[in-house]
Amino acid sequence: MKVALVITTYNWKEALKAVLDSVKRQSELPDEVIIADDGSREDTAELIRTYQQDFPCKLIHSWQPDEGFQLAMSRNRAIAKTQADYIIMIDGDIVMSPDFIRSHKQAAKAGYFVQGGRVLANDAISQKIMHHNVVPNLFSSGIKNRHNCISNAWLSKLCSYERNNDASTRGCNMAFWRADVLTVNGFNEDFVGWGREDSEFVHRMLNCGKKRLYLKFAGVGYHLYHDESSRASLAKNDEILENTVRQKLTRCENGIDKFMDENA
Repeated sequence: MKVALVITTYNWKEALKAVLDSVKRQSELPDEVIIADDGSREDTAELIRTYQQDFPCKLIHSWQPDEGFQLAMSRNRAIAKTQADYIIMIDGDIVMSPDFIRSHKQAAKAGYFVQGGRVLANDAISQKIMHHNVVPNLFSSGIKNRHNCISNAWLSKLCSYERNNDASTRGCNMAFWRADVLTVNGFNEDFVGWGREDSEFVHRMLNCGKKRLYLKFAGVGYHLYHDESSRASLAKNDEILENTVRQKLTRCENGIDKFMDENA
């Protein structure tokens, strides 16, 4: 099984550096890493070029012009660049525990996509993570959802469960089969501005018969503190989500297929 790790980013090279460092610490590496960059400045490109010189696996920079918050398009553009069987997707502010990739690979099974959790780090410990390579543990100060620090294969097998709705959807820690993503035509690029693109994707996956595994005590990621994104587009994005739910859509029209043609 070939595995690609997709990391979304936008103009926060300090966080991205910490995430890329956490890739280097993995007990099992992905086959390739693709940075889904929604229009970052040149300093992010410089950072990636530096890491490409001696990175332990293939590192690809997928960039698009900065024309507003277009996360769905950025993800599609990046996913279209891989032929990997399985895709693990995180945000550029999720620092991974050393067994993150390995535990996601162990959780992968046909007919399912996977939702992972996160540990929330406050500003103080986020600075330590980014600048001093500190990795929090269950007893660290400055974290929330601290139970998500636990990584144990036996507990994960016992406590992970099927959750076929969009509750607690977080695209910052998700995994799916590439073939399934193509079936639903990727992420819906009608979403511009923050909000609901992950939930809408989940509904289309469920509507086409895929099941969602809610992963517990595995795939541990530490979410770095930052200010919240603008909610200005939420009302419009809610309408798109509601339409997908109401019509039980399995495929979006404005999706990944345009980039598949480009990369054919």
